[in-house]
Amino acid sequence: MRTWLTKALGLLAMLTLGFGMHGAAAQDGRPLTIGSKRFTESYILAELLAQAAAPHLPARPVVRQGLGNTAIVYEALRSGAIDLYAEYTGTISQEILKSPRPLSMQAMNEALRPLGLGAAVPLGFNDGYAFAMRADAAQRLGIRTLSDLAKHPELKLGLTNEFIGRADGWRGVQSHYGLPQTPTGLDHGIAYDAISAGQVDVIDIYTTDAKIGHLGLAVLEDDRAYFPRYDAVLLYRLDVPQRFAPAWAALQALAGRIDEPAMIGMNARAELEGAGFDAIARDFLAARGGGAAPAASAAGAGGFMARLFGPDLGRLAREHVLLVAVSTGIAVLLGVPLAVAVFPHARLRALVLAATGLLQTVPSLALLAALISLLGAIGTLPALVALTLYALLPIMRNTVAGLAEVSAGLRQAGTALGMTGAQNLRLVQLPLALPTLVAGVRIAATIGVGTATLAAFIGAGGFGERIVTGLALNDRALLMAGALPAAVLALASELLFEALEWWLRRGRG
Repeated sequence: MRTWLTKALGLLAMLTLGFGMHGAAAQDGRPLTIGSKRFTESYILAELLAQAAAPHLPARPVVRQGLGNTAIVYEALRSGAIDLYAEYTGTISQEILKSPRPLSMQAMNEALRPLGLGAAVPLGFNDGYAFAMRADAAQRLGIRTLSDLAKHPELKLGLTNEFIGRADGWRGVQSHYGLPQTPTGLDHGIAYDAISAGQVDVIDIYTTDAKIGHLGLAVLEDDRAYFPRYDAVLLYRLDVPQRFAPAWAALQALAGRIDEPAMIGMNARAELEGAGFDAIARDFLAARGGGAAPAASAAGAGGFMARLFGPDLGRLAREHVLLVAVSTGIAVLLGVPLAVAVFPHARLRALVLAATGLLQTVPSLALLAALISLLGAIGTLPALVALTLYALLPIMRNTVAGLAEVSAGLRQAGTALGMTGAQNLRLVQLPLALPTLVAGVRIAATIGVGTATLAAFIGAGGFGERIVTGLALNDRALLMAGALPAAVLALASELLFEALEWWLRRGRG
């Protein structure tokens, strides 16, 4: 048993080392890696930066789109998994550096330098936070400013989850203005649908959002000047100007070239016209002197069928299947020997199962963010570790349950035949427990198919790429083009295990 467990741990170590070496090799090859958050403007800016830099690099830059909120993208930057991304001065000052007041660029860079980071290249526009209402409702209630909201506790606020949790977000606004409401957390894209349908009365917005004018929303005045400026800049690792000197010069040439109307126009093309992020960036740069376009994105690829059977379908399916298969396989190699080892010891068994059960309570995105910081990587490695940890509980619990179903008489019969403990386990107990064990693997694989969609938040690919982008754009067709194949994959997994369990039952009969 110890040999089996040792081999399993060794295999996990080799797989982990392999993925770690893959990431290290990419960094040794010095690709410029650009990240983005999970909203339209950040997607566009990442593509724009990549296309501006591409003609000045020996290899095409890597774009890690839709990595999640500020915490995840920032951890990716600090770990070296990405080299730079577009950030906002207010966010750097208050959310990242935890300053109680806005910082100048000089003060910001002094605070960032010990972290190995810098902020530079003001792009030319301010994308601030604001609150908005339907214009007719604001006029009817006489609400023009944020102070006016305090007079209407009955209003329903639908705010993004990140804004609710940010240091410069809801808590500060609520305290500054004495607002009595309790907000509901919504995704940024979905919030526009909610306010349009009258399900909420007030939402938080980015001031360059294209849907403000499209939906006829009234932006409430920040009459007590709570929000700082959120000027778009590049947040980068300090070694980038030296490692990619010609590309960095090209990025510096973007300073001041994107004004607010231009950014609103680019956002509108993505959200209202369905244009791809790469095409938007290419057209912007072409109008201002060129740039090289990366491969086409899934956004703006036409109708639902075009999105569903888009050119990325094979790649996403392969990534999704590999994530689920490898993580479930590692969980089997670790979980089954561990469950067998602790089975005879009631207290230890309860403790180990409780610990694996506790892992199930950790929110997926929180675990992924923690793993990025711990492993110093984004992409496949932290996704595999997270999926493996989530798969352990059903596999271990079912292994224990299967062993418990083997009657004492059968175990004693094996001993009476002169079997050693290891032989009894291998030839009697495990074969009889196998159907229950396989049922646990089945559960783990099915759960893994769904959970693996979250891997897209850290650049690990899979069908979650479409879902994440669809949420950012509020594009239902693209979202369903990711959800439907994932559901089909889950169904295929169920059918495969159903056939396996039928075969096992037939063999026992």
